[in-house]
Amino acid sequence: MKRIAITGGSGYFGSYAIKEFIDQGYEVINIDTKSPRERCRTLYADLINPGEAYGALREARPDAVINLAAIPVAYKYTDEMTIRTNILLTYNVLEAATALGVKKIALASSDSSYGVVFSRTPILPVYLPIDEAHPQIPEDPYGFSKLINEETAKMFCRRTGAQIVCLRFVHISMPDSYADLMKHNRELRHGSTAGSSKEIWNYVDARDAARACRLAVEKDSLGYCAVNIVADDTCMDIPSKELIAEYFPGIRDIRADMSGYSSLTSNRKAWELMGWKPQHSWRG
Repeated sequence: MKRIAITGGSGYFGSYAIKEFIDQGYEVINIDTKSPRERCRTLYADLINPGEAYGALREARPDAVINLAAIPVAYKYTDEMTIRTNILLTYNVLEAATALGVKKIALASSDSSYGVVFSRTPILPVYLPIDEAHPQIPEDPYGFSKLINEETAKMFCRRTGAQIVCLRFVHISMPDSYADLMKHNRELRHGSTAGSSKEIWNYVDARDAARACRLAVEKDSLGYCAVNIVADDTCMDIPSKELIAEYFPGIRDIRADMSGYSSLTSNRKAWELMGWKPQHSWRG
């Protein structure tokens, strides 16, 4: 496997994914509507158009596809545009890639599919830490679009036998933005009320997220799977047990020790299936 197509590689995180593959000796073809920060071949295409999606991937002739193209966050666009863009674009990429014989695909999914983070009304975790078996009950269009994309991936895996890994990214933090991340989360914390927090203080370094993309297509025999991609620690300087006691006092089902600053979302499955562990932390 030598040639990788990355959709949405011109986005902020996409540049890290492109760099990761190039640094590991891969030929990368970016598919996007604008030029990337990292120097690589780019095919310009609107992936909401199925013909353009097929044409771009036919031209790229990749051994594997990393699908990052999407509206990346909730409430920045209308609900209708979020649904149309994220669901239709992903379907088009999967349809084109599998029709062209691509056997390994990684999709950018999200922990928002659990329903906790972007819900307009508070949805508390059923248990902690959240793992991949946790109920997915989003009530916001962004999280719902990610859930539908995972179901679409399952369908294409059943239909074609392609290996499709859905990477449930949490907030992807750029190495130069840790100070902003801390400020943002402190502001959210001070604005929350006990038992109704919509934050679980997750993050993952962009370099670790990019490495997860690579491992998702380097590993064999994964079939369909979804894995949380999250740092080992929270982005708060308050111990996790204190956060849980203050903001989630009603949750009695605690399935791990939660010592220190342990993340409230588990990344164990990513280690077991892909050998992925985060290597970077805002704590240094």
